[in-house]
Amino acid sequence: MVTDVVMPGSSGPELAQKIAVRRPETLVLFMSGYTDDAIVHHGVLDAGVAFLERPFRPDELLRKARKALGTSQ
Repeated sequence: MVTDVVMPGSSGPELAQKIAVRRPETLVLFMSGYTDDAIVHHGVLDAGVAFLERPFRPDELLRKARKALGTSQ
C-alpha cells in the first residue's frame, strides 16, 4: 500500500493499522511533502519505515517500492 502520512481527518499510519487488522501481511510505503527527519522527529512514523519524500520522480517511487517489497528487480 502507498499512502500519504498526513491526510484530512486521518493519517497514513492510522490507515495502515486499520488495514493490518484484516491484512497483516500488507506492506506500506509512506510518502509526504515533509522531510523524513521531520516526520520521525515529531513521532508520526517510526525510524526505519519505508518512506518517500515528495516530490519524487517515477524512478524514485519504483526504487522505494522495490526496497519495501524486498526485491531488487
